Amino acid sequence: MLRTLLAPRLWGLHLVVIAAVAAFIFLGRWQLGVFEDSGRPHAADDPAPVAVEQVIEPGSGFDGTPRHRVTASGTYDPTLQLFVVDRKPDADAVGGKASRDEGFWVLTPIRLDDGTLVPVVRSWVAQQADAPAVPSGKVQVTGRISPPESTDSVQRRSGTRPGQVQTVSTAELINLWPGEKVRNGFVVASDSGVAAAPPQQGGSVTWRNLAYALNWWIFAVFAVFMWFHYVREAVRTSRGQQWSQPSSPSEFSPTSSG
Repeated sequence: MLRTLLAPRLWGLHLVVIAAVAAFIFLGRWQLGVFEDSGRPHAADDPAPVAVEQVIEPGSGFDGTPRHRVTASGTYDPTLQLFVVDRKPDADAVGGKASRDEGFWVLTPIRLDDGTLVPVVRSWVAQQADAPAVPSGKVQVTGRISPPESTDSVQRRSGTRPGQVQTVSTAELINLWPGEKVRNGFVVASDSGVAAAPPQQGGSVTWRNLAYALNWWIFAVFAVFMWFHYVREAVRTSRGQQWSQPSSPSEFSPTSSG
């Protein structure tokens, strides 16, 4: 059997089957990757910035698109500045105990022309003492809007000091800034050093790519089956030829009649 498998006339078959199976497996894995990627969130349209007043309102639910680019014109109020503890320079990173002692977001509200406040993450610092000075006078801030965080969105810890918060919660800020009209949500300033990903939208799963992947793998199995079938027939044929050959030349020698 081994001699038949290694016969030169079958070398081409072996190489073709190996190449075909490898190609089918690769194509199936590629289609599976396309299927997996289709369900993942991907970047949505990222339109030009609009005034923050058009996106969020004071005292109402968050109706804006998360991470939409906005502009806020007004003056910072340094007397209301807060530090969000246990934060990394990434708006998507988990805060609270998961990021304990990682640093602080410097949260300073900007007072718009109508008197309402918009919380702005204007910087990230490793220590509170490193917080940059609050700009004075009229400013225009460009950044990405985010919905307010719930107070239980992080695993909270005890030991925070006055002037520190653990989440950017509109409900909590209203209590900390009594008498102020606070718009629902907050802005991560573009020059804050805190990364804020652009808007994303959910992917649509393309099941046909999973079917394509299965088809390619079925082709690979079929190629192996056909190779096995052909080789088996070749072995049978070879054995049949061996049995049909005479064991010695004398079997075909003419016999004398005596």
